Amino acid sequence: MKYFLAIIGGGPAGYTAAEIASKAGKDVVIFEQNALGGTCLNVGCIPTKTLLYGAKQYYNATHADKYGVKTEGVSFDYAKMVQRKMKVVRKLVAGIKQKLNNEHCTVVMGAASVVSRNDEQVLIACGEEQYEAENLLICTGSNNFVPPIPGVKDNPAIWDSTLALDSKELPQSMIIVGGGVIGMEFATLYHELGVPVTVIEAMPTILPNLDQEVVAILLEKYRKAGIQILTDTKVTEVQGNKVLTTNGEYEAEHILISVGRRANMQGLDALNDIEIYRGGIVVDEFMRTNLKNVYAAGDVTGKIMLAHVASRQAEVAVGRMLKQIPLQRIAYNAIPSVVYTNPEIACIGLTEKDLNEIKEGDFAPSMSTDEPFVPYEVHKLPMTYSGRFVAENEGETGLCKVIVDKRSKTIMGVHMIGNPCSEFVAAASFAVRMGYTVGEFKQVVFPHPTVGEVLREVIAEL
Repeated sequence: MKYFLAIIGGGPAGYTAAEIASKAGKDVVIFEQNALGGTCLNVGCIPTKTLLYGAKQYYNATHADKYGVKTEGVSFDYAKMVQRKMKVVRKLVAGIKQKLNNEHCTVVMGAASVVSRNDEQVLIACGEEQYEAENLLICTGSNNFVPPIPGVKDNPAIWDSTLALDSKELPQSMIIVGGGVIGMEFATLYHELGVPVTVIEAMPTILPNLDQEVVAILLEKYRKAGIQILTDTKVTEVQGNKVLTTNGEYEAEHILISVGRRANMQGLDALNDIEIYRGGIVVDEFMRTNLKNVYAAGDVTGKIMLAHVASRQAEVAVGRMLKQIPLQRIAYNAIPSVVYTNPEIACIGLTEKDLNEIKEGDFAPSMSTDEPFVPYEVHKLPMTYSGRFVAENEGETGLCKVIVDKRSKTIMGVHMIGNPCSEFVAAASFAVRMGYTVGEFKQVVFPHPTVGEVLREVIAEL
């Protein structure tokens, strides 16, 4: 049988593409060597957030007196939290299987590899079988990157995020190497469950790609709460449970390495003429590679490694294959990003740092020589301008920051810290994606009382 589309990888990009193409009546085969759902569902987003929610419930219980609630003898069962995590994952994996259970979709469990390709077909092997398809979509995802630090390899004290999520017992103490999103979410989990945590980050700040005013609020709170956070600190060697750095020596039962991920090129050796840049597969605005009938989506492209980006890329890729009009494109400037710390951070669009680094040719020139190349203005308010936030976040202040193009008055970026900003950052995504001006956004009605009203309050100040 010849398929219209073969997909290698059953993560968010892969299963989204398979569902769309098969529902359009096209015969699809999708290969997954581990479990449907990929990293996000099985050893990433979902299990992490499940455990974080359990930790937050415990944290809220132990701090309930702020709300007039008396609790005594509060405890937690980490093994039960892990069991619940596994139940959640199983349920969602089953849901994906159900989505792909139709006459036009074939699911093959196993490691697939490309055998050959020409402009008319791609031949893929999995086990002892071979499969022929008109188009190939590469969704092989990414793997944890382990830096070549002496003493890390074959060290039983070393964990990556997968091992951390698999453990049914909490570590007695934890050093986290890497203060990015993954590192700070694990720091939150362990700290809220009473584990002493040290975070070591080589950059001058944690979460270096986010708005630094927002990050500074989290950094101050976490340091006051007792998390040891070392920035501008490089790890030079690991000796068993001891980490040697440019800023001293530190010791813990386990050491979690979370310094990023790298695109997974497994099974693609036959595509030796595919274009690669900085370790990721190069794609155009329609997710096409330099090979006529080969597309790529998700982490393997090396762009923004987020599950919702992977899903959107898959939609665009399949839309192009099906020649849907108008052809879809991805607005990378309007991709929301969330860090599930406590409080949460949610961001969309450009930061002040981004705008200050823009050079001539990137945007229309500034009208004033004493301003940045793209003149902008920043407007911000504490989250306490929302009555709902005050009611539900005793002792917290938070921040909502909006960046506006000074000339056109369009909204270019929104950066927030405060619970639950992850739940309403999509409203800011609409504004950035559609190019809303301040005047247009002022016409949007927000329900009262909600925390999301703070967006309206910031804009109303303009």
